[in-house]
Amino acid sequence: CWMDRNLGASQEATSQVDSSAYGDLFQWGRLDDSHQVRTSGITSTNSSTDNPGHSNFILEPNSPYDWRIIQNDNLWQGVDGINNPCPYGWRIPTEVEWDTEVNSWSEYSWNGAYASPLKFTVAGMRDYSAGGISYAGSRGYYWSSKISLTTARRMSFTDSVGTYYGTTATMRAYGSSVRCIQD
Repeated sequence: CWMDRNLGASQEATSQVDSSAYGDLFQWGRLDDSHQVRTSGITSTNSSTDNPGHSNFILEPNSPYDWRIIQNDNLWQGVDGINNPCPYGWRIPTEVEWDTEVNSWSEYSWNGAYASPLKFTVAGMRDYSAGGISYAGSRGYYWSSKISLTTARRMSFTDSVGTYYGTTATMRAYGSSVRCIQD
């Protein structure tokens, strides 16, 4: 069972570019501490713990591009996972669950994403090095719980058919959408 909207969205999407349905942009592995709000403050100070203790989006322009000083691969793993931002009983989808969902689409683009019963939007992303919002209105980026070496995997799509689809490895300091799933 998938949630009907992105975390932080005020409504289910009425179109691919429905900004009221964009929701928040989480850094991979962070809890819901308001850093994910599109207008949150920024800081260049990385966290030495799983809970930074503030609501700022943490910038990290250097490898391994993570908001934590020492990476923790155990974040967001299941309903009881550390820092799971989803409501009780919900969790971040796995890469396999994303692949299964995307393979059900009529086409690999924002049209297929929105035609899905889940009505995905092109909410864009938040940049890991400057904190600005990029690609809102043209690309969708959604975190999975899967890590890949120093990166995490996310599902992405654009407004063009067949381009930029799939779950790809990306820096954990990016801000991307979260769509929760329940067993």
